[in-house]
Amino acid sequence: MANRRIAMRKIRQVLRLALDAGVSRRSISRSLGLSRDVVTDYLTRAAAAGLTWPLPPDLDDAQLEDRLFPQLAINLLRKPEPDWAVIHQEMKRKGATLQVLHEEFLADQPHGIGYSLFCERYRDWAKCLKRYLRQVHIAGERVFVDYAGPTVGILDPETGEMRKAQIFVGILGASNYTFAEAHWSQQLHDWIAAHVRMFEFFGGVPEVVVCDNLKSAVTKASRTEPKLHPIYQHLADHYTMLIIPTRPRKPKDKAKVENAVLVVERWILFRLRKRVFTSLAELNAAIMELLVDLNNRPFQRISGSRRSQFEEIDLPALKALPTEPFEYTEFRKAVVGLDGCFDVDGQLYSAPYTLSRKPIELRITANVIEVLHRGRRVASHERTAGKDPVIDPQHLQTKDRYFGMWVADQELAWAATVGLRTKEFLEHLLAGKKFKEQGYRAAGALKRMAKEYGPERLEAACSRALSIGASSLTSVRSILNTGLDRQKAPESDIQEAAFHHSNVRGSGYYH
Repeated sequence: MANRRIAMRKIRQVLRLALDAGVSRRSISRSLGLSRDVVTDYLTRAAAAGLTWPLPPDLDDAQLEDRLFPQLAINLLRKPEPDWAVIHQEMKRKGATLQVLHEEFLADQPHGIGYSLFCERYRDWAKCLKRYLRQVHIAGERVFVDYAGPTVGILDPETGEMRKAQIFVGILGASNYTFAEAHWSQQLHDWIAAHVRMFEFFGGVPEVVVCDNLKSAVTKASRTEPKLHPIYQHLADHYTMLIIPTRPRKPKDKAKVENAVLVVERWILFRLRKRVFTSLAELNAAIMELLVDLNNRPFQRISGSRRSQFEEIDLPALKALPTEPFEYTEFRKAVVGLDGCFDVDGQLYSAPYTLSRKPIELRITANVIEVLHRGRRVASHERTAGKDPVIDPQHLQTKDRYFGMWVADQELAWAATVGLRTKEFLEHLLAGKKFKEQGYRAAGALKRMAKEYGPERLEAACSRALSIGASSLTSVRSILNTGLDRQKAPESDIQEAAFHHSNVRGSGYYH
C-alpha cells in the first residue's frame, strides 16, 4: 500500500511537470529518479485517458489509477492469488506448511504468484485479523482454560442469601469453539468437575490443556518446572493428555482464553445480568442456551462459525473419551503409627506392620483407600464411616494377629466344642468383663486348662463350679488341681428341725 501511494504521487508530479511546467522528459526522469520509458508511458496513458493539468479536484488516487491503468489491463498483468481465508484455515491443520499449500495452489493455478510473494501476501493478510487469531493453532492440539472475572449471583429462596457462582471458560485453539459453566467455587473438586464436563461437551480430548497458575491446578509455579496438583495430574493421566501451566505473570501465554473470557462476558454474562437465578442448575441451563448461540454466531472476517470450524477442524483431530469415567481421586500423605494404623478423616485403617513409623501415600476415592509406599500399592481398604478401626489380619504380626482379630463369639464357639457347661461358664465369665483384653485373657486361660487337663476334665470342673456358684478361673483351676472334678458332687445335707418352737418358723414361713 505504501509503495502504491508513492507511485501515484510520482505520476501526479510527472503530469504537473510535463503538462503544466513544460519540462522535458529527460529532465523529469532525472528529477524524479524514473527512466524516460516510464515517464513516456505515464504521459501516453494520460493522453489516452484525456487527462489535462490541473487534474479534477475530486479525482483521488484510486480513480486516477483506474483511469491510467484500466482493470482489464491489470488483470492481464497480475498473477492469480488464492483465497487467503482458506489458506489461513488450512494452516491450522496438522502438518500444514505454506510451501505445501503453495504447491497445491500452483496445481490449480499454474500461472499464480511465486512462493516468496505467496508468503508475503499471506502475512500481510493475517495482520488484518484480530490479535487472538494471529497465532496458528494445530487442530485438536490445545484447549485453554480459565475463570471469568465477573461472578453471577444465585438467590437462595429460603434464606434470601445471595451466593456468587464462578464461571469456568474453555476454548479450543484452532476453531475457537467455546465452553462455559458455572460452579460454586474455584476449589479443586469444582476445577476437576469442570474439566470432565468440558471434555464431554467437546466429545473428545485434546493433547494439551493450557491453564493458569491457580492453587487448584499448580502447587508450585515455575517458568521451567511447575508442579501440578496430584489430583490434576491424575486427571491428565486418565485422559492421556499433557497439562502446561502458563508462565507466571505472562498473560500472553493464554491470550486465546483471555479473549474468550471477554466474549463470554459480553455475549453471555451481560445478557444474563437482569435475570434472577435460584439454583446453579438453572444458571447453567441459561448459560448453555446462550453458549449454543455464541458458537453458532458467524465470524466477521472469515467464513463459518465456531461450531462449523469445530466440526470441520478440531473434532476429527480430538482423541476419543476414555471408556471408563473419571473418578475423583484425592492423594494425601500420612505416617503409620506404632499401632500399625493411619487416620483418614477420623477413621483408623491398618497398614502392613513393616511400615510402622514410616511415611506413606494415600489414594482416596469415594469408596476405596489405597496405601502406596515408594510408588507401589501395599494395601487397600473399603472406605467406611464407622468408629471401629478397620484392621486387615494380614497386616499384623503373627503373634498379634490373633489378639487383633479376637471376638467373644469365636471363643464361645470353641467352648461349645468342649461342652455345654464350659460354654455356660465362659458366658458368665465374659459377661463380667468390660474390656477386650480381659475377655481375651480369660478365654486363653480356659484353653490352657483344656490343653493341660483335657477337655473332659475341664467340662467336669466347669460343671462343678457352676453347681457351687463359683464364677472365677481360680475356682476352676482349684477344682482341677484337687481332683474334685473326678468326685461325685455331694448331696445337700441341710435338714429341717424336727421339733416345734415359737422361735423356729420353719421353711413354710418363707413361701
